[in-house]
Amino acid sequence: MFAFLMRAKNILLAGLLLVAVAAVLFTETGCASIVPPSGGPRDSLPPVIISVMPENETLNFDAKEIKIEFDEYVELNDIYKNLLVSPFPRIMPEVSRKLRTVTVKIKDTLQPNTTYVYNFAKAIKDLNEGNQGKDLLYVVSTGSYIDSMELSGNVRMARTGRPDSTLSVMLYNNLDDSAVVKERPRYISRVDSTGTFFFRYLAPGQYRLYAMKDESGAYMYNGEQIFAFADSVVTIAEAPPTPIRLWAYEPEKKKEETEEEVEVDEKEKRLRFKTNLEASRQDLLSALTITFEQPLKVFDTTKMHLSTDSTFKPITGQRFTLDSTARVITMNMNWMEDTVYNLVLEKEFASDSLGRQIFKQDTIMFRTKSRTDYGQVRINFVDVELERHPVLLITQGDQVKDAFTIPANRIIDLQLYNPGEYDMKILYDTNQNEKWDPGAFFVEHRQPELINSIDRKLVVKPDRTEDFEIKRGRGLPVNPLR
Repeated sequence: MFAFLMRAKNILLAGLLLVAVAAVLFTETGCASIVPPSGGPRDSLPPVIISVMPENETLNFDAKEIKIEFDEYVELNDIYKNLLVSPFPRIMPEVSRKLRTVTVKIKDTLQPNTTYVYNFAKAIKDLNEGNQGKDLLYVVSTGSYIDSMELSGNVRMARTGRPDSTLSVMLYNNLDDSAVVKERPRYISRVDSTGTFFFRYLAPGQYRLYAMKDESGAYMYNGEQIFAFADSVVTIAEAPPTPIRLWAYEPEKKKEETEEEVEVDEKEKRLRFKTNLEASRQDLLSALTITFEQPLKVFDTTKMHLSTDSTFKPITGQRFTLDSTARVITMNMNWMEDTVYNLVLEKEFASDSLGRQIFKQDTIMFRTKSRTDYGQVRINFVDVELERHPVLLITQGDQVKDAFTIPANRIIDLQLYNPGEYDMKILYDTNQNEKWDPGAFFVEHRQPELINSIDRKLVVKPDRTEDFEIKRGRGLPVNPLR
């Protein structure tokens, strides 16, 4: 009885204490706020294998089913695209998951005395946070030993010098060039964010090495993907070969002359066009272009007259051309600076495929720029390797504005250059045609030409002369791409 009363007393005292604390909090804050409990830090750890049956590195493997248990609930991540099996099977295994367990049912007939590697790294992720697995390799052998040879390397894009983490790297034990088109590889790996690849558990032998962007999962080259190839056969022996650098390229797409689709108002009877003038100013270094909505059926240069004064007295020296689409007229001219020009177009100077003409004689009036509108630039390439036929590419975005072969004195002078901020790159122009050429695998076995990015901006200001000194460690990489 005494114990019961003491317990009741204690409960009563505890209740009064809670009431007092609540009253104090309410008095100090004016109101009571309820704070939900914290969920704790976000789980950033990838799922980890805690058991697998049969065991990893099992010899004389002949099982038809593999069960893998993880330390947390997992789900499959585009399994038939992301699961890599080497050697590549004719029939991919059937994969399913339930809670923490992934089951792999082998459908293919395994080759004798062969080491098999199942790479689940991108194929498994945890259920809640989506963390992908890392280094989830399951290795078994149908023989009495596990192959242990290795091969590593790096893949970069020849045109930019940057890695592409979407590429796959492949080894073929069929050394014929046609194998990459007709059959799947023996071994597959993926590059990481730095372009590095690493093969483990390889069998000794000779292989062809390729890299490719394969979005279909077929792992066969169709001639249109991003592609890279090693110049010579790779020999896998006791001592690992030196890491191999591959240069990937995207084949040039064949240019097809197609008419640009333009909405045509059939009721519109006037011939419409536009020029490349900017605020009625003509660049001293460029041609004047006139672009039409539809191809021209009639084009008469005798009805186009150029003059430089208010009397419209014609001048000569201009040359008109019509491009292959019959939509663009180009007028080339040695322009005089800061000069007003009048281009008079007679009514009959042109008509398009719908028979439309301008309603009456028209005049395009414009003024050329002054020399002071441009900047002057001198670029001195201190230690660029002339024997590699370097070409300076001046770019904005993905567009190459100009290309200049670097001369013997390593100095390029730009007398008149449009103000702006530009990127600079060095093209190592193997065939000396002043443009980048991709590789050609079949027949020629020609590697792509390489481009070095210069880590300095070319800033051109109007009526200013700028001097740039480019050398290794100051613009050029210390070790230019090879």
